Amino acid sequence: MIPEVAYIGLGSNLEDPVYQVKSAIDEISQIKDITLQHQSSLYQTKPLGPKQPDFVNAVISILTSLRPMELLDTLLNIEASRGRKREIKWGPRILDCDILLYGNQSIQIPALTVPHPEMTKRSFVLIPFFEIAPNFIFNDGKSLQTLVEQFNPDEYMKL
Repeated sequence: MIPEVAYIGLGSNLEDPVYQVKSAIDEISQIKDITLQHQSSLYQTKPLGPKQPDFVNAVISILTSLRPMELLDTLLNIEASRGRKREIKWGPRILDCDILLYGNQSIQIPALTVPHPEMTKRSFVLIPFFEIAPNFIFNDGKSLQTLVEQFNPDEYMKL
């Protein structure tokens, strides 16, 4: 398989979130069929949903020969190894790893939707994404820069 560029969003707000995100990036970068290309800074962001601690978020770009479902399974295994439980929608979590984009592919199956359906509305995704891909243009022609400009800088803090 020809390697594809994929973007992955990572977040945590439990059990030392900075450590959780950094160590997950390290673990992803050690996987045989993945090459880490770019890594954003860490950002502290306010949570969506129920009252809970702030999140630490980052975005990475990788080059991978894993197929989308193989990549998803790999990320879910990393989450599970940290004790991730999916109990409350938008609830607190030890680690969350989301495939944001996988090449130019559009995927809609029950287990995976790419591009990530909410990514263009979320500062905690787009701000770190913009840091590593400032000239990115989405398939619909929207620029990442234009989307980032809609956010209030009070919504996030670079760590």
